[in-house]
Amino acid sequence: MALLPRLRQLMRRPSSASRVGARRPTSTARRGDTLHEDALRSMLSDDPNNVRAFAALAEIVRRRASETGPDGDPLTAPQDEVARQRAADLAVWSLGEELAGNPRAWYPLIEVARLSVRDDHEGTLRRLTTAAERDPSGAALLEALALLREAGKPVDALGLGVGHWRPREHEPEVARQLVQAAIEADRPLEAKQYVANLDLYPDQAAVAPLRAELEQIVAQARQAIPGT
Repeated sequence: MALLPRLRQLMRRPSSASRVGARRPTSTARRGDTLHEDALRSMLSDDPNNVRAFAALAEIVRRRASETGPDGDPLTAPQDEVARQRAADLAVWSLGEELAGNPRAWYPLIEVARLSVRDDHEGTLRRLTTAAERDPSGAALLEALALLREAGKPVDALGLGVGHWRPREHEPEVARQLVQAAIEADRPLEAKQYVANLDLYPDQAAVAPLRAELEQIVAQARQAIPGT
């Protein structure tokens, strides 16, 4: 079952308040995880876009979801690799959605979008758009464009970039992602315009090496077009 339908199924499933007969987890390692998790959650409360803290916390919830069942009992853990991977992905999805409730959070939205990119096109674009709008530096846009390109969706990357790239303010590396997306979408002339937009960046000395590299990439792409 795909991740998104499985998540919806779990969210609709009623939960029981009764704990009669439920096994209580006894792992001492779990207590160590709990302390570590609390520290990571505190860090993410201060900075919801702390990539290293999110990755560490995601690893904890992934391991817990794959090694124990919904009641915390190892005996009810998923039994095969596919089920373990699905449970781990669902746990990270839930974590990302939880942290994305912070209006400053953009990185958790990127991670949820990464999980949904194959099953939920509209939801993925919505999450990436929100992430880009929340981040004035352009780091979220950079991550979003790379994600869409990796998923084989360069046209979606261009649509997101055109609507949100601010060449004067954003990280210049956004231009690289847009140029590559344009070339992958067979739009080399559009790629040339993205290189030209680097003229708007305040520190021209800093972007000079990137501009030269991208100009060469665009020239090579144009040479590959018959009749040019």
